[in-house]
Amino acid sequence: MRVMAQIAMVMNLDKCIGCHTCSVTCKQTWTNRTGVEYAWFNNVETKPGVGYPRRYEDQERWKGGWMLDKRGRLVLRSGGRVKRLLSLFANPDLPAIEDYYEPVTYDYDNLVSAPAGKDVPVARPRSVLTGRPTAITWGANWEDGLGGAPEHAGGDPNLTGEWAQKVKFAFEQTFLFHLPRLCEHCLNPACVSACPSGAMYKRVEDGIVLVDQDRCRGWRMCVTACPYKKVYINHATGKAEKCTFCFPRIEAGQPTVCSETCVGRLRYLGLLLYDADRVGEAAATPDEKDLLDAQRGVFLDPHDPEVIAAARESGIPEDWLAAARRSPVYDLVMRYKVALPLHPEYRTMPMVWYVPPLSPVLDAVDAAGGNQDDPDHVFAAVTRLRIPLEYLAELFTAKDTDVVAGVLMKLTALRSYMRERILGETGDETVLKAVGLTAQEAEDLHRLLAVAKYQDRYVVPAAHKEDAAALTAMENRCPVESSGDPTDAGGRRVLLGIPTLRRRAPEAADGGRP
Repeated sequence: MRVMAQIAMVMNLDKCIGCHTCSVTCKQTWTNRTGVEYAWFNNVETKPGVGYPRRYEDQERWKGGWMLDKRGRLVLRSGGRVKRLLSLFANPDLPAIEDYYEPVTYDYDNLVSAPAGKDVPVARPRSVLTGRPTAITWGANWEDGLGGAPEHAGGDPNLTGEWAQKVKFAFEQTFLFHLPRLCEHCLNPACVSACPSGAMYKRVEDGIVLVDQDRCRGWRMCVTACPYKKVYINHATGKAEKCTFCFPRIEAGQPTVCSETCVGRLRYLGLLLYDADRVGEAAATPDEKDLLDAQRGVFLDPHDPEVIAAARESGIPEDWLAAARRSPVYDLVMRYKVALPLHPEYRTMPMVWYVPPLSPVLDAVDAAGGNQDDPDHVFAAVTRLRIPLEYLAELFTAKDTDVVAGVLMKLTALRSYMRERILGETGDETVLKAVGLTAQEAEDLHRLLAVAKYQDRYVVPAAHKEDAAALTAMENRCPVESSGDPTDAGGRRVLLGIPTLRRRAPEAADGGRP
């Protein structure tokens, strides 16, 4: 067991109101400059919808993430080293600017310099890329609130199978929820392994994935390999840029900007301990529906004395261990198991998790002619919610509707129990027992999801400057590489480490991972 630490995030989608404050503050902090006008490290999408960039979830088209080859080995969907070498100067698996949107400015000078006339002068849009007049026909927020749903949302890659017939965009039958997205800072990042120049790396101390601007050569393989399409190319510098998880703030013990400014208070930041030796095995789990349990199996209990001892041997500071024990992310992901990863079938093992949205359950009970006070009627209504279980399963559980239903039933039971308590009643613990909760756990989960204070939502330990020299002097080994000889069973070299404080992840000779 090789214990490492990872900063992770959970977002409660029930509380997202789609105000885009997180996107704007992130934009002002990280991409308010020439070359990345089109880049949104954090964006909020309306689901169902095609997203940003357009249909980024269609991996048959974009070749993002990992897959298992015929021998059951984990390999990049975009291909191995030979294919990347042949595609250095002509990579066909890249979104075009039209899939993002063409950044524009406006001819403001015309407002003050236009000659006198009968018409009011206007500031027409001009392309930032070409300087020529252009028309605004798409954007990162084009489908906000289902504004473009009748024309575009039917192209959502998640609307597959016969169940998709349930999703209609007629006014009376439509549904929507907001999905904030940023870099997932994965445990098994495809972008890192796809980078030919080794510029992408995963920090050994906190798991944040960054880009070394000095090493980046703009090959764009990272854009293809990222299944979430959260790596962007600065068209002015020709180098890759992405969400940094606000690492200067994290190092100071502060939350990310998107978390700090979130109006709905839906974001949680905390530390997770994980066994780095089990990452490769978990990511290569054969059945996609087992990937969620496999990823949870990598995380370690910060209260376990054996884990604590191993973490100390790995050099994790005591205050970080204390933060791991207080982590709201651990509680939501592991203790209550109400948070789910985005598209676990991509096999990147994402570290930004989501509490799925709960549609109005009692409306579904009434529509079916049931009794709102009958737990059986309430739980049965979960399968008939306005947001289809199949759609949520496409997003969060590799199409396993049972897992999504279990989470929604737990949230439903919590909501029903706490409503009775708030109304002065004793509360029916039978409902809680049916979903595996005690009365105290229900109280704790309600406090965490509904009324948690700042210090409870953000448990971020500050970086230790005194450890920098020790980390630099560590052996040349990647956080997620096996602890033994850096070759796999077939004798292939899998280590691609750089002896610096912030190390890169490994890559197999064929583009796969150990």
